[in-house]
Amino acid sequence: MNDIAIIILAAGSSSRMGQSKQLLLVDGEPLLLKTVKTALEVKTASVIVVLGAHDQEHATVTQNHAVNLVFNERWQRGMGSSLKVGLQFLEDNTPAAESVIILVCDQPALTTEHLLNLIQTYKKSGKSIIASYYSNAPGVPALFDKTHFNELLHLDDLQGAKKIIQQNMAVTELIHFPEGTIDLDTPGDYQQYINSLKIEKPS
Repeated sequence: MNDIAIIILAAGSSSRMGQSKQLLLVDGEPLLLKTVKTALEVKTASVIVVLGAHDQEHATVTQNHAVNLVFNERWQRGMGSSLKVGLQFLEDNTPAAESVIILVCDQPALTTEHLLNLIQTYKKSGKSIIASYYSNAPGVPALFDKTHFNELLHLDDLQGAKKIIQQNMAVTELIHFPEGTIDLDTPGDYQQYINSLKIEKPS
């Protein structure tokens, strides 16, 4: 899949969590590392991780894996700023990429299979955006054809990829991803998710 890249947005400060959500342990490893491994298993042309807050700690987590680390010095301005930094790095360093998958690192139930499903649907459907669908709305992970790169690069700093999806529903295919509703924003979210794993895997 040399024409596809993945961007993982991991620059936020996790203010509602009170600590770095990227470093929360899920199945015995930091959430950021779990996300990176999931992305690398897709075997795309490039995996880019956009860092911001706690960048040194997060870089250490990924140091033994073949990812490109990019620092967004304006990470406090919002997710859109990190997306644009990651995409600009992609265009500068992997110009042959024809599409990109945008991920966030607080969806612990994300699987490689779901990412492959996005890619397979893209190749079969003829649509230029393939988005995940959960909580009655489209969202990330989402795949964008290169024809949308310019739109993404002109996002407002406070907006995420969802804005571009909503503006292009006529060319968007949706893939059900009910697990996408599980995101870790607060200590309560994290504890609830860890408890659910214990129920699924009784000792």
